[in-house]
Amino acid sequence: MGKQPHERKKAVALRYREESESAPRVVAKGTGKLAERIIQTARENNVFIQEDPDLVGLLAQLDVNTDIPEDLYLAVAEVLAFIYGLNQELPGRHTD
Repeated sequence: MGKQPHERKKAVALRYREESESAPRVVAKGTGKLAERIIQTARENNVFIQEDPDLVGLLAQLDVNTDIPEDLYLAVAEVLAFIYGLNQELPGRHTD
């Protein structure tokens, strides 16, 4: 059996400020060591991490400082709704 090629880790960071932004925005993205740094920074700042390779693959195609396109609203909204639910259950946890 041949060895499977190792797929590099990918990460995309989103920001959404309902009061000032019309859509979630890509604020960082990367693969490999940069992806690991993005994830570590999120953990250090108590930012929720969602592992969804399909969604990350789509978001990784966007440029940094770009609002997500309308066709991804539903997928991202589901993640945000989950995060908001967690925030209500876990006092002191925030997403800003």
